[in-house]
Amino acid sequence: MTAPHPASPAARAEIVLGVLGGSGLYAMSTLQNVRAVELSTPFGAPSGPYTVGELPRPGLPPLRAAFLPRHGAGHVLLPGEINYRANIHGFKQLGVTHLLSVSAVGSLREEIVPGHVVLPDQLIDRTRGRHSTYFGGGVVAHIQFGDPIDERLRARVLAAAEAEGATVHDRGALVVMEGPAFSTRAESERYRGMGARIIGMTALPEAKLAREAEISYAILALATDYDCWRVGEEEVSVQAVMAVLQRNVALAQAVVLRLAAGLPYGEADLPYPRALAHAINTAPASITAEARQRLDLIIGHYLA
Repeated sequence: MTAPHPASPAARAEIVLGVLGGSGLYAMSTLQNVRAVELSTPFGAPSGPYTVGELPRPGLPPLRAAFLPRHGAGHVLLPGEINYRANIHGFKQLGVTHLLSVSAVGSLREEIVPGHVVLPDQLIDRTRGRHSTYFGGGVVAHIQFGDPIDERLRARVLAAAEAEGATVHDRGALVVMEGPAFSTRAESERYRGMGARIIGMTALPEAKLAREAEISYAILALATDYDCWRVGEEEVSVQAVMAVLQRNVALAQAVVLRLAAGLPYGEADLPYPRALAHAINTAPASITAEARQRLDLIIGHYLA
């Protein structure tokens, strides 16, 4: 009997949780039976080794999970230097079906106080020059991205954060800026005028690539500062950001643990997006052997 393609629904029937750690979250102490896994991808090297293990799930087998600090060990990568394509591809190699991004963000609203949690449902892209797609090089595809965050996963993260006693703000747009400098006051006010609630530097192209890889993606955003728009507030500093983040690391770990405990065993009960089912424009006969090999884990199950 022929084994199913590793990207096919048959091979991804079991939910596997991935967690991307942002500033301040460099390890996951809640993972059990851990091992470090180094991967190579057709798109280069990920930010570092993945920590693969299990999270307890009452009444069900332990949940397989994988963790990666996106900025690398010791926080050595700028937001614009992260190899987002490799990071997401590595999660796909590990069988991840659902991916939670834990991210530090600045608040653009008075009511979102540093230390609060936000579960955004929209993104505004202000990045420049980042590789934001697996496609090109002989293969054309156009995913739908009107709702960039997976609502079913987002709702479960929201419930987990509330259950852990966090002050949570539901929904809103996250501006993703290029960085590494923080905003000017004029930029900060412009983003507020656009209706955005928070600002960060890493959710894009992560969310786009996760969608192309057919991985559910949601963001647990930890507000650390008021950017620079708030009159009378000190401008954001790395020291202030890290001080708030250190207080929130335990909360983030607890939210992930509670989220994992409530996840079903099978993907049928919490589906990931079949984003490429009707998104590939290039005729299969026109896709070269090199492109098929490079994109096998992304589109191979549709070409088989």
